Amino acid sequence: MSENWIEVCSLDDIVPDTGVCALIEDKQVALFKTRTGELFAIDNFDPFSKANVLSRGIVGSLGDKLVVASPVYKQHFCLATGECLEDESVKLNVYPVKAANDKIAVQAG
Repeated sequence: MSENWIEVCSLDDIVPDTGVCALIEDKQVALFKTRTGELFAIDNFDPFSKANVLSRGIVGSLGDKLVVASPVYKQHFCLATGECLEDESVKLNVYPVKAANDKIAVQAG
């Protein structure tokens, strides 16, 4: 993975327990911030609906996993691993994300 960090937005641009979409090197990435301030970045593309919609999904938890539920067919994707909880054969890309100086940056890959 490259060491190229792309500054995407301000920390305040993401309301806790919601997501936003960012374009990182021609790829849509869904960024999420939890109410505890944790940051996650996964593919925005929902492989079930074939639409770039995951940043609009509902953030929550199933058991001990933080997830986003697709707004289309409601599959749950683990924010830490990208795995689909309903179909183990489906996994999204996960991107390194960090906060520095009140800005959020995603590592391009």
